[in-house]
Amino acid sequence: MDNFDDIKIPPSEDLDKPIPFDDSDDTSDVSISHSPLNLGGGSTAEAPTAKVTTPTPVAKKPAEKITSSDQITGVKTFFAKLHSGAMEFLDGQINNWLKQNPGITIKQTNTTTGEVQGKKSEPNIIITVWY
Repeated sequence: MDNFDDIKIPPSEDLDKPIPFDDSDDTSDVSISHSPLNLGGGSTAEAPTAKVTTPTPVAKKPAEKITSSDQITGVKTFFAKLHSGAMEFLDGQINNWLKQNPGITIKQTNTTTGEVQGKKSEPNIIITVWY
């Protein structure tokens, strides 16, 4: 283990002096200019200031609603297992329900997949019809 208290520093070294990047301490040949940079555009007193205009946003026409303006009055959920025979059965269920209820106007539908608990937990497609 290093003991930093035992480090011997020669008394001639000044600890507050910065360490130079190279071996030479001579920086007299470097000149730094503190005057503003001239990019060839003339002085700022002669140049007119340009007025910046921002474009005004154009109001968009509201999108027309696809659904009826009536409120949602009910919901019906259909679900079936994820295989071709069950999907055909699900189509038949939805078609029969729509035929039995001709006065229904569908407002929105949601489709998702998820686990439905039964004898075993299996992935199902779940279709929710809002009317």
